[in-house]
Amino acid sequence: MLLQIAEILNPAQLAKIEEIIQQSSFVDGRLTAGKHAARLKNNQELKADEQRMSLLARIVMSSIGQNANFRNAVLPFKVSDPIVARYTPGMTYGDHVDDPIMGTSGPKFRSDVSMTIFLRDPDSYEGGELVIRTPFGENKVKLPAGHAVIYPSSSLHRVAEVSAGERMVLLCWTQSFVKDAARRELLYELNNAREALMQQQPDTDISDQVDRSYANLLRMWSEL
Repeated sequence: MLLQIAEILNPAQLAKIEEIIQQSSFVDGRLTAGKHAARLKNNQELKADEQRMSLLARIVMSSIGQNANFRNAVLPFKVSDPIVARYTPGMTYGDHVDDPIMGTSGPKFRSDVSMTIFLRDPDSYEGGELVIRTPFGENKVKLPAGHAVIYPSSSLHRVAEVSAGERMVLLCWTQSFVKDAARRELLYELNNAREALMQQQPDTDISDQVDRSYANLLRMWSEL
C-alpha cells in the first residue's frame, strides 16, 4: 500500500527540525550504504550527534505516535530513529529496495514499511520526486512540507535527480506487527469501515461483527 498522510508534522515541529538542521552538518550519504546501494546513492545525511538526533527522534516519534492514520496503516511494532537526507543539484538515488534488516547501534529489526516526510515545499526545488514502482506503474511523489508518504520497504523506488534548489526529507522505517503488505492493506481498509460503522451504527449486529472480524484477523496475522 502506498499512502500519503497530510500534515504528519505541524509548523512548530517543522520549525524545530529546521533549527536542528541549521545547527548541524552533513556527511556523504554513501557512508551508511551497503556496497550495492553506494553505487546508486548520491546524497548527504545529517551528521550523527547524540543530543540533536535524540531530540529529532522525540519530535518524530511523538508526531507519528499520535497520528491515527499512520498507526492504522502501519501497525507499528518497532520504528527506527529518523534520518535527514539532503539532495542538492545533481544529486539522485537510483532504483533500489531498502535494507531488509536494520539497526546499527541497537537491536536489529525487519523493515516492512518505509516513510518519507518532506521538509521542503515542492516549489522550492526542481526534480527530486520520489518514484515508487507499483504493479500499476510508477508513482511520482513530491509533497508539501510536513506531509508524508508510506510504502512497503520491498518496493523498488528511486529519487529523481534534483536540478535546482534543495530537497530535504526525513526518513524512517518500521517493523509492523503484520509482516505481509497485502494483509496490512486489508486490515487498514477493514478498520476504516469498522470505524465508520462504529460512528454511524454503533449498536448494531453488523458493527459488532465487523469489529470482531478486525480484531480476530489482527490476532491471526500479527507476529509477536
